[in-house]
Amino acid sequence: MFHRFLLLIVIPALVFVSCEEEPKRSLKKGKPTNKVRFVPIERPEFNADNAYQYIKTQVDFGPRVPGTPSHKRCAEYLEKELSQLGMETQVQEAKVTSFDGVELPIYNITGRFNSENPNRIMLFAHWDTRPFADRDTKDKKKPILGANDGASGVGVLLEIARIIAQDSLKPSVGIDIVFFDAEDYGQPSGTMQGAESSNTWCLGSQYWANNLPEDFVRPKYGILLDMVGSANATFPKEAGSIKYNSSLVSNVWFIANKLGYGKYFIQDVAGGGITDDHVPVSVLANIPSIDIIHYDPRKRDFGHFHHRHSDNMDVIDKNTLHAVGETVLEVIYREK
Repeated sequence: MFHRFLLLIVIPALVFVSCEEEPKRSLKKGKPTNKVRFVPIERPEFNADNAYQYIKTQVDFGPRVPGTPSHKRCAEYLEKELSQLGMETQVQEAKVTSFDGVELPIYNITGRFNSENPNRIMLFAHWDTRPFADRDTKDKKKPILGANDGASGVGVLLEIARIIAQDSLKPSVGIDIVFFDAEDYGQPSGTMQGAESSNTWCLGSQYWANNLPEDFVRPKYGILLDMVGSANATFPKEAGSIKYNSSLVSNVWFIANKLGYGKYFIQDVAGGGITDDHVPVSVLANIPSIDIIHYDPRKRDFGHFHHRHSDNMDVIDKNTLHAVGETVLEVIYREK
């Protein structure tokens, strides 16, 4: 996704205002909370090999651009996987309009564990891919495979779903896993005039958040996984996440560091805020959510393969998948 840095204004509805680069502000260092005693808990272990295979299966469909046959086939695959794991599944079918006036068929896919439990958390990722390689130097109008940006977060969550379904140890909370569509169909920066409108992104999660059923049981928080599979990825504390749920940010990064994944979950704060699915989930659906997303605060970049054709299986690293999966599992199994 082309995540732009933004300021959020609510007047009274949600309005996105963003610019092409991160606002110029000094790079902050967060303070790790080392005074809390970390007591090991019993829980299942994350399997990065399985997560890798889930990613590859998605990539093998080809680009998952809304309105294409490969997109529809992947949607059917994701629903089937969640259903076979015994989850209560639901597919929200809708049509949204892209920045260039194209009507897009979308599928927001939800799976629920322990649906009777009102004490719930939400894990989510986007599953669609960028319809053009606007940051590449060639074939810029062709869609990308999106192994990292699109498939990696879904792959990690599918493995977490498999573990919860098949392991004898179960979390004490109910869990909603949501795969959002049409996150990455936003307007290319080079075509914008003046201030960029970030609401051309995250179309699936915007629709979902604006159309919740009356009997919807609101999770107490959400965790978004986005671009979580590349080698040597770094996940700074994203400014919007701190705004929406600072205590959850502190807890997740504390746990990651205690598990030995401090080189991934860095203490830097990415100032300004990132346009991503956690924004409508937090602001429109009132589920305070955070974003675990690969970003280099010093280079101000999402990786050399971001929105390029090189975002393929070659960039996926099992060590990174393991670090993210283990951290999220630890968070889940510590919930009361």
